[in-house]
Amino acid sequence: MALFFKTIRYIDMRKYHFTPLLLTDNVSPLKGRRFGWPAYYNKGNEMSGHEAAIAVRAPRAEIRVGIFSNEDWWAVWIGLAVIVAAWALFANGVSLKWLAVAPAKWKTLAEAGEGLVTRLPNYLALFAAFAVLFGVAVVSLGQSLARFLSAFLILFVASLLIFTTSSWAEASRYNLEAPLLALALGLLVSNTTTLPDWFQAGLRVEFYIKVGIVLLGATLPLTLLVWAGPVAVGQATIVSLVTFFSIFFAAKALGLDRRFAAVLGTGGAVCGVSASIAAAGAVRAKREETSIAITLVVLWAIVMIFVLPFASRALGLTTGEAGAWIGTSEFADAAGIAAAQAYGDAARNSGGTIVGAPDAAVQAFTLMKIVGRDIWIGIWAFVLAWVATTRWDRGADGVRAKVSVSEIWTRFPKFVFGFVLASVFITWVASHYALADYNKIVKPDLVAPISTLRTWAFTFCFLSIGLTTQLRSLTATGWRPFLAFTAGVAVNIVIGYVLSVHVFADYWNSLAG
Repeated sequence: MALFFKTIRYIDMRKYHFTPLLLTDNVSPLKGRRFGWPAYYNKGNEMSGHEAAIAVRAPRAEIRVGIFSNEDWWAVWIGLAVIVAAWALFANGVSLKWLAVAPAKWKTLAEAGEGLVTRLPNYLALFAAFAVLFGVAVVSLGQSLARFLSAFLILFVASLLIFTTSSWAEASRYNLEAPLLALALGLLVSNTTTLPDWFQAGLRVEFYIKVGIVLLGATLPLTLLVWAGPVAVGQATIVSLVTFFSIFFAAKALGLDRRFAAVLGTGGAVCGVSASIAAAGAVRAKREETSIAITLVVLWAIVMIFVLPFASRALGLTTGEAGAWIGTSEFADAAGIAAAQAYGDAARNSGGTIVGAPDAAVQAFTLMKIVGRDIWIGIWAFVLAWVATTRWDRGADGVRAKVSVSEIWTRFPKFVFGFVLASVFITWVASHYALADYNKIVKPDLVAPISTLRTWAFTFCFLSIGLTTQLRSLTATGWRPFLAFTAGVAVNIVIGYVLSVHVFADYWNSLAG
């Protein structure tokens, strides 16, 4: 069994000392953990989860890991294994669709029930596939397989019901995307009931999102940047940079730690939850800081689902302009898709009062957000890992720590590396096709099944976030993180509107026909 060692500098030196902490049987998860991340303590020398989170940031911490000994690497291997398997089937004229199953659209409960029964063998096979892939990782990490599978079975069934609900024919009218429904249900349950301790084993927030991010890479071939054109890429670059620095400097001005400021900034600048987790790993942020950033991202993403389509209609925007603005100013892919689809549906039923093809809203959003902004995950992760290592880390004597390439590599979130590998691989596949053939052949039979599995992973993640978040506990952090992030939201909305409606309006309107 691979071992994961950490050397932790304990916070109170009168109580703690440098001790190799072995995450095996002599380490136990603390009870009462929040946000889905277990804290750990060394038996006989206890430290709080808060202290442990701070201690992880020690500049001289030594982390020795292998390619099968931590969650990041397992996310890479699982994601790439799925992608390669999908490609192997595709190359032989078969598709992974039979396994990567999703509920069909339905109008009545009878249709929904019939769909569940018809696809039951596929759902059982899908559960078995996830159970095997995730289970191997859990066992390799020295954790209880039985506890994980028991909890994951419940999580999977709940996710299936959520996925089915989101497939209602009228779901898009009410912005009922599966990940958002999962989050709402999770928050409702966790803040009204007490979950048993054993169930926490299946609520692996980071693991699910990391696997999802690797799978996301397979839906974003680098050739999409060429197909998107310099306008979409240029606007995404401007937005990413301006939003990040707006939040970062606002957070610094409010007295927040620069590592926390970096996590908040990246969460607002790129794709929310995924980017926050990637940035937190790169700068060694505290666990609770990552949790706060995720909560703020989700909060504003939900708000923007309703605000942006309403504002777009009030301002008389075309479908292309509205889609670009939503892609610029939304903070989560699922929320943005819901908002763009809502505006497209409004255009379809407007009787011509909203100009542009209804599908142009989602198309512009995809180019702006999923292609343009999401690709910045890897860029920000590398830059922040380098900055934190070379500029921010100091030893106990206050002297800047010696920098090495290996330390930067240790900081770099490995699942982002998997995201890049997946993107490069799918780029190689796409290079054999013209754009029209890619959309006609590759996308439905290779990319679409991977995208469906990604949605499953994101649904597991958002449901876990909801089930591990206590809203009342967030008040303890004060208003400063909220104010800093909100300052970035304000700047983002204004810049997004100006770029989408005035500076690059001709480009976005060309999509609207």
